[in-house]
Amino acid sequence: MISLNFSLSPCLFAILSLMLTTLCHSDSGKPNILVIVADDLGYGDLGFTGSKDVRTPTIDGLAAQGVVIENGYVTHSYCGPSRAGLLVGRHQARFGMENNVAYSPFDPHAGIPESEQTFAKRLKKLGYRTGIIGKWHLGAAPNHHPNQRGFDYFFGFLSGGHSYFPESESVTRSLFTASGEPDYMVNEGGYLPLVRNEKGAAHTHYLTEQLSRDAAEFVLSSEQPFLLYLSYNAPHAPLEAPADVIASYAHISDQNRRIYAAMIDVMDQGIATVVDALKASGKYENTLIFFLSDNGGVYPEEWMPEADWADNSPYRRGKVSLLEGGIHVPFVVHWPDQLPAGMRFRGLVSALDISATAVAVAGGEVHPEEMDGVNIIPFLRGERSGSPHTALFWRMEEADHLWAVRTLRYKYMNQTLPGVGKSFFDMQNDPFEAHNLINQYPDRQAELAELWNNWNSKNINNILLQAYPYQQRRRAFYDELYEERQRASRERKAYRVE
Repeated sequence: MISLNFSLSPCLFAILSLMLTTLCHSDSGKPNILVIVADDLGYGDLGFTGSKDVRTPTIDGLAAQGVVIENGYVTHSYCGPSRAGLLVGRHQARFGMENNVAYSPFDPHAGIPESEQTFAKRLKKLGYRTGIIGKWHLGAAPNHHPNQRGFDYFFGFLSGGHSYFPESESVTRSLFTASGEPDYMVNEGGYLPLVRNEKGAAHTHYLTEQLSRDAAEFVLSSEQPFLLYLSYNAPHAPLEAPADVIASYAHISDQNRRIYAAMIDVMDQGIATVVDALKASGKYENTLIFFLSDNGGVYPEEWMPEADWADNSPYRRGKVSLLEGGIHVPFVVHWPDQLPAGMRFRGLVSALDISATAVAVAGGEVHPEEMDGVNIIPFLRGERSGSPHTALFWRMEEADHLWAVRTLRYKYMNQTLPGVGKSFFDMQNDPFEAHNLINQYPDRQAELAELWNNWNSKNINNILLQAYPYQQRRRAFYDELYEERQRASRERKAYRVE
């Protein structure tokens, strides 16, 4: 059994002592920026969002001492596109990345297009040390490696998921399940060794714990302002957690949910380790922390009926849905030096705003033609009134007309899920989408449709692959296919919402 011990090592204390004696934090006054992203976390699975059976004291503390974004959204209802938009600060439909790209070291196109700048690249130009620890999921070819996309430091894995225990790692595991189907975890690199920068790294502890320890070391060793993207894969499947933590959730009768709760618990403990490092190094007060999930928790849809362990209440459905359970996420902004404690903000906030805010507080300029997000700090300080966004937009699989638009008052959407379809909701009086008012307010529907159509006119169609059969093809194949998809995207007429 792997025990959970989050105490700082003697090596970390040595680093800390050196930093304290040299006043290592920058004299520039620029804040450190820590972006913490959970994976497939249910909205209702944290204490501050209503959970009574999962222990999350650290995240709850950040919420209590910071700003809770009551209308915080991601740009997609599953991992890869959501994270792509967050890192770039532009909606992923702007650059044709609307699916989970395949783990394909042979495909130089499968990832964020190189024309797009991550927030790491922007902050690196502003004098920041930049790091990502954990899940990448945005391209496995060398040109898409985090070190090539603006991150000075990378520790984690390139795939969309990973096993949590060291003994699970393998480079010879079968590509197929016992039933002959492709094994997602194997084909996506989920059992491969961890990576530190461009070399292999030892997997020595339960993964969430190890990522957290590495993040604490990054915090302690940074002698200049830093941007750290702490990209957990918890509590994403596979459901794996230390036995002693699982046992502490014996009050939960369902085995899957018991393990899932333990995974969240260990993540919360890991965040405590990072927060302790911030405090010990004197960086806590001037560190801007964002916490959110990349999408809603899993929901037992037709293709995965057993996925019933997450709690997205009070919202409907979950991951892959454009209902609130799939895109409305726990969202906290914490900055003791600059933001009030215990505030709740009701304006519309997008994960796209994280990049824009990071660039702005680091001293850079946010250009609307380059980024869709906005700097939300003036809104949270009360220096600007109203909502950062008039409307937020979503699009999935453009050929199937899956879309949504939300203003502060209304939401208009279409998704081909049982019991959903075309829907119109009064979000002020019905925030949990219980009453579909489709066609009852035609003028309002038309207004939201026009908002969405204007936004969509600036998008391109999806240009990336996620299917397994293409992983072993030659480079020329990818080049030809990429050009074909780019051409199709240019020639295809954008559909309109009515």
